[in-house]
Amino acid sequence: MNSLSFRATYGLMSALAMLVLASPSSAQQPNAAPAAQQAPALSQPATVPAQVAPAMQAPTPALPLSSAPAPAASDATAAASADAGKPLKTTGLHELSPWSMFLSADILVKAVMIGLAFASLVTWTVFIAKMIELSVVQRRLRGALRKIGDARSLAEAQFSLGAKDSVLSSLLAAAMREGRLSAGISSDAGIKERAASSFAEIVRAEARRIRLGMGVLATIGATSPFVGLFGTVWGIMNSFIGISKSQTTNLAVVAPGIAEALLATAFGLAAAIPAVIIYNHFSRVTKGYLELVGRASGAAARLLSRDLDRTHVSSLGSVNSRAAE
Repeated sequence: MNSLSFRATYGLMSALAMLVLASPSSAQQPNAAPAAQQAPALSQPATVPAQVAPAMQAPTPALPLSSAPAPAASDATAAASADAGKPLKTTGLHELSPWSMFLSADILVKAVMIGLAFASLVTWTVFIAKMIELSVVQRRLRGALRKIGDARSLAEAQFSLGAKDSVLSSLLAAAMREGRLSAGISSDAGIKERAASSFAEIVRAEARRIRLGMGVLATIGATSPFVGLFGTVWGIMNSFIGISKSQTTNLAVVAPGIAEALLATAFGLAAAIPAVIIYNHFSRVTKGYLELVGRASGAAARLLSRDLDRTHVSSLGSVNSRAAE
């Protein structure tokens, strides 16, 4: 009996175990059905709007690295060939000539340039005139001094010179006039002093005459650089005003105005440098000529002194002869 009950119990337990094992598989079958129903929905592709679908579906073609810059290179080559066929622009060389810069300059800068050009013309005119004048008067005075070198009196010296008009002729005439006006005066020192005063006046007048034009050279040499600098400053101010209006610092825009301004300085230097050199040259030449005039004054004074001594000796001789009688 016990064995029967044990077998019955074992059989019941086996049936319960089989029932328990069979229940999970039956529970998964309802869930499998919805999963099987969802599978077709997931396998179908999602619908995309018509506007986006072509962009998403069209693949982007991969460009080779060698062929990517080909259009830019071809454009650059075409542009270079087109530029090669055109004539080169010579803008800077043509517009920056001195004449074109003068024409395009401001009216005040033009006036400065014209004034400096006129000053330069005056400088060279004075140079030519003074060279001719100084060479003539020096040669004439040297010749006159040679002629009176052996003269013994004022009358003989005047006869040797003739009617030539020179500073030596004026000195001899002044000496004879003083001797004539001082006739009857026994003091020779007073006559010589008055004659020396006349000689000094003649020498000063000759120095003023020979220095005529030297002041113009000195003025041009001293003021021309500053006048040209004034024109340069005015032109540069106009250039900066043009730069501010155009709002660019490109060299092609800035260079013409500055070049026009600097042209005024060039005019000033071209007028001043020759004026200073010519002034210094004429100062040396004039000094040499005035030394010759001083020699002529001394020669006239010596001739006057001889005449006075002869007159004094002759007067003493007449007095002695009268006393002897």
